[in-house]
Amino acid sequence: MEPRITGFDYQRVTVTEGVSLNVAVGGSGSPVVLLHGFPQTHLMWRHVAADLASDHTVICPDLRGYGDSDKPADTDGHTYSKRTMAADIVALARAFGHERFALAGHDRGALVAIRAGLDHPDTITHLASLDVLPTLDMWDVMHGTSAAVGFHLYLMAQPPSLPEQMISASADVFFGYFLDIWTRDPEAIPVDIRTAYLKASREAVPSIVADYRASAAIDVEHDQADRQAGNRLRMPVAVLQQDWGTALGFDAAALWEAWAPHQEHATVSCGHFMAEEAPADVVKALRDLLAR
Repeated sequence: MEPRITGFDYQRVTVTEGVSLNVAVGGSGSPVVLLHGFPQTHLMWRHVAADLASDHTVICPDLRGYGDSDKPADTDGHTYSKRTMAADIVALARAFGHERFALAGHDRGALVAIRAGLDHPDTITHLASLDVLPTLDMWDVMHGTSAAVGFHLYLMAQPPSLPEQMISASADVFFGYFLDIWTRDPEAIPVDIRTAYLKASREAVPSIVADYRASAAIDVEHDQADRQAGNRLRMPVAVLQQDWGTALGFDAAALWEAWAPHQEHATVSCGHFMAEEAPADVVKALRDLLAR
């Protein structure tokens, strides 16, 4: 049996025609939605979700295209835009009766959360972003030899079908590589969780690539439009990152200031997968955010 978040119920929830999400739900109280990153599933939140469920309703979906959620074919370049994926999450919360909710995301999930905050400012009460820059800034800071750390961004930005074929040919090696190099504490992702991540990713190569391809195309257009219009995240925002900002030669907090004037920015001493490597730090940051 595949691992689950202990004490959580599992459901399939239809969020739009032809797309249902696999969702773990637990606890009671004001709602908090947690969005996973790459190459993971909702299981990355297993420690954080269990803590928050003591006094919150915690909703942990697999994003469209990931895990056990539906993986529609990308026919128009918009199927995996963060705008589309954010609309999924708003519809998901409403399916559980929540018109307003707090939202936290890691990596890809953070990009969805940011877009949700920009597109649905009256719906998202609080927003947390874990270890990512907004899409437009991410591309702006990637240059020179330092951009080598983001080789996968450029690979998956290529037109179909080269990236899909290359990744599918060695899927476990490709996805496992990131689980290894982005983790300071290998024990943070035990064998059963790692196996679940690899299986889920192996079965989702086309949709994962489509998600990344959107971030080099339509997502950039959406961010540019917001920047030109002066749109910002109006709710309280918490930004957590590892120490990569200084290493890559840019001030992450300053970049975030242009998007989130009400941000609190903190550095966590761990690898990329901070909800698994430093769950106590993440829980504290989220609880501090929810108290604002």
